[in-house]
Amino acid sequence: MSTIDLTPLYRTVVGFDRMANMLDTASRLDGAQGYPPYNIERVADDEFAIEIAVAGFGEEDLEIETKDGLLTIAGRKAPPAEDAPERDFLHRGIAERGFLRRFQLADHVIVTGAALKNGLLRVELVRELPEAKKPRKIEIGAPSKGKKPKLIEGDKSAA
Repeated sequence: MSTIDLTPLYRTVVGFDRMANMLDTASRLDGAQGYPPYNIERVADDEFAIEIAVAGFGEEDLEIETKDGLLTIAGRKAPPAEDAPERDFLHRGIAERGFLRRFQLADHVIVTGAALKNGLLRVELVRELPEAKKPRKIEIGAPSKGKKPKLIEGDKSAA
């Protein structure tokens, strides 16, 4: 992968520091982070799901955490117990190595749940916009002094 210098971007944009940092971080990611494979699905307008193939991992081996808009999913296999029978593999194709996957969440996106079924970890996400951020329709007319515009749709407390 070729390297892109984002320095000119930092010099020409004001107030978009977060976007520039996200682009810079994305450009530095190693292309070898293909394990484990995952899907991102739009379930509804404001609902999403991330499915990660975690064959060989149990619920006790997985950890899901969100902090500052970053969803982190980690998988760590415990070493086999000393009294466990030794296994002699002829072919070992199921990777049970540890992993760390990070997903940058958009503003107001929260994790609502997670489930492990048939070797797939499904993490449910929903975007919950505060009332003040939702679109509102305003009646067109001459503004009255000291009066707020009449709301046609939306929460009156957000006006």
